[in-house]
Amino acid sequence: MTVEKNLRVCEKGHKYYKSSECPSCPTCDKDKPKNGFLAKLSSPARSALLHEGIDTLKKLSTYTEKEILNIHGIGPASLPVMRTLLEEEGLSFKE
Repeated sequence: MTVEKNLRVCEKGHKYYKSSECPSCPTCDKDKPKNGFLAKLSSPARSALLHEGIDTLKKLSTYTEKEILNIHGIGPASLPVMRTLLEEEGLSFKE
């Protein structure tokens, strides 16, 4: 069985083929940040947060864990990492 892949173009103009609805661009994923909290997350989780405009721990702290898990690309394995990063800055997920 052959899976049909669709041509996509990311915000930066990179062209790539994907069979899923995941908005993650393989070229952009290679541009992993060297520092900051996003550098400690997997590419799908990092891309998902950036897609939602969550680029700081302060912004992350305005969401509940359930809201974060509802974002495509973020799985339960990412939560402990995010929780630790928030705690290190004296922050936490919204109750």
